[in-house]
Amino acid sequence: MSLFVICAFLVLAFLGMPLAFSLGVSALAGLWMAGFDLLVLPPRLMNAVNSFPLMSIPLFMIAGELMLKGGIMDRLVDFANAFIGRMRGGLAQVAIISGAGLASVSGAAVADASALSSTLVPSLKKQYGLGFSTGVVAAAANLGPIIPPSGAMIVYAFMAGSSVSVGGLFMAGVIPGLILFLTFMALCWFIAWKRDYPLSGNAVTLSNILRELRRSFAVFLMPVIVIGGIVAGAFTPTEGAAIGVCYALFLGFVVTRQLKLGDLPEVLLTAAKTSALVGAMIAFASTVTFLFTIDMLPFKLAGLLQGLTDNPFAFLCLVAVMLLVVGMFLESNAAYIMLVPLFHPIAIQYGIDPLHFGFLFVLNLVIGMLTPPVGVILFVVCGITGVKMGELVRESWPFIVAMYALLLMCMVFPGIVTWLPERMGY
Repeated sequence: MSLFVICAFLVLAFLGMPLAFSLGVSALAGLWMAGFDLLVLPPRLMNAVNSFPLMSIPLFMIAGELMLKGGIMDRLVDFANAFIGRMRGGLAQVAIISGAGLASVSGAAVADASALSSTLVPSLKKQYGLGFSTGVVAAAANLGPIIPPSGAMIVYAFMAGSSVSVGGLFMAGVIPGLILFLTFMALCWFIAWKRDYPLSGNAVTLSNILRELRRSFAVFLMPVIVIGGIVAGAFTPTEGAAIGVCYALFLGFVVTRQLKLGDLPEVLLTAAKTSALVGAMIAFASTVTFLFTIDMLPFKLAGLLQGLTDNPFAFLCLVAVMLLVVGMFLESNAAYIMLVPLFHPIAIQYGIDPLHFGFLFVLNLVIGMLTPPVGVILFVVCGITGVKMGELVRESWPFIVAMYALLLMCMVFPGIVTWLPERMGY
């Protein structure tokens, strides 16, 4: 039965049916094949999405969209410029800093890619050409799901159940996110030096730094309030996301004064579309997971993997290879929803820390968003900037290699991921 459901899903997906409906039709076919009364489907779909924690996903999306509409990009770019100054690849490093700053308030790679592509690429391509400029922007956008808050981590924690805390997973991403951010900065400098790109930017002055710090202080206060409150236990992730929405409204209407009432319908519609897609996939995937459980697939899969190896590191390598392939062909939310319930319990049987495995899983699929043929970030950047896919992929490879190096480092040295959550009591 499990094989039938999986094959039905893959055939429908490759034929072009939207992934949510591919899951739904394959789940319906599986129920019919197993002889279940099809009336069990509607309440199961409803119960799967009737969840308070899931409300944090659309709320974080709304907060991120409001910050973008409220003129946050201009302040982030000015803030980055004040610190970088005149150096090789300076403007590219400004893009990386802006991406990291945007990641700390939005947590969605697609939204970040859209914002960075439309605002920074016109300036970047004057210095570096379109290819390298779009590669830098795509890499900067991919920091979104790694640096907290992260919509991907929320979905993972929900699918993994009570053994994974959203706050703990957020903290697991802090140190690797900083390492990746600094690596991207170094890569921008090295590539600019190797290609002899011209110097850019203004000289660094203390007065300019203090001025931009003052202008950007309110923006960077948002992640401190929201993430700090979640980690401290003052409020839940959903409540934190709601606070983030209120704070973003305050910034847009009072501080920057660039947010207009006419922007709100578009913001809400964008968040509603994305949330509906994720919700539909979670609802239909719950039925697929139900069928897998009845068919004892998790136990069979655990037995197969443990028959291959009893070494936790070898298991992590097997999962990484599988997710490399999956990430190239399957949209990341669908991968979380289908695969987390299967592999998370097996990782616990191997004695792997749930937060460690969760972060590695997320990082694997985040890399997949930047790899062809179904890398969603690639399509967003190409659609906005007009760059050819081949040129973008060619310029993105150094950043993809850096992300895989980080993945391997986190696999070999789990403390990179788990040290901060342990110090925070997770």
